[in-house]
Amino acid sequence: MPKRVLVVEDNELNLKLFCDLLRAHGYEAEPVRDGREAVPAARRFGPDLVIMDVQLPHVTGFELIGQMQADPVLGRIPIMAVTAYSSHEDEERIRAAGARSYVAKPISLARFIEQVEKLMAALDGDDAAKTPDPGEDPAR
Repeated sequence: MPKRVLVVEDNELNLKLFCDLLRAHGYEAEPVRDGREAVPAARRFGPDLVIMDVQLPHVTGFELIGQMQADPVLGRIPIMAVTAYSSHEDEERIRAAGARSYVAKPISLARFIEQVEKLMAALDGDDAAKTPDPGEDPAR
């Protein structure tokens, strides 16, 4: 059974790119265009991973990460943030909100999939594949 990934992204091109890329790598991807629908969609879809744009209209990715982390069921799902923010302070803020990983825009497709696979491997208990090191350069 393929792993399930909820993709929360308001930019239609990025949403399609992320979902197509995930599907090409054997994941089941569920797109969410409006952040206000992210939490109900996560409850309904039951993802193994959430990919969250940080800059969304109506509700921020930070708020959504906080809502998901506070939920007893959704709080166990790892979140990978996707953002145009790329400073060290931004990384700390994103991780403090509860994201386990993040990838800076513009997206490197190889880095994107690498981070997804690391998070999925960590779910499977693979000790060789750990979540990214906090000091790792997010632009690589």
